[in-house]
Amino acid sequence: MSDIQTNEEIGLRLVQLMADFGERIKQARLRRKMTQAELAQRAEVTSVTIGKVEKGDPSVSIGTYIRILIIFQLDKDVDNVAADDVIGRKLRDADLPKRARSKRKPADTEEA
Repeated sequence: MSDIQTNEEIGLRLVQLMADFGERIKQARLRRKMTQAELAQRAEVTSVTIGKVEKGDPSVSIGTYIRILIIFQLDKDVDNVAADDVIGRKLRDADLPKRARSKRKPADTEEA
C-alpha cells in the first residue's frame, strides 16, 4: 500500500472505493432477486437513495450502508473494518513522546 499524500489522491481513492462498494451492494441485491424498491422499503429509505448507494455516492450516510449490509446479513464484514490497525499499533509501540501542550494563561480579570 502506498502512502496517500494529497487531497486529490485521497479523493480519487474515495471515488474508486465507493464505486466498488456500491457495485458489490448492487450485486448482493441482484443475487437475492430483490428490487431497489423492495430494498428501499426494508432499509426505510427511498429508491433514489438505494440508487445512490449502488453508485457509491459518498453523501449517503454510513448508517444507510450498514443498514443494507445488515439486511443482506453481511454486517459481520463491518467488524473487520480497521480491525488490524498495523500502522496505529506501530505508532503506539514506538512510544512516541506526547505533544507538549502550552499552559493556559490565566484570563485577566478586573475587579470593580
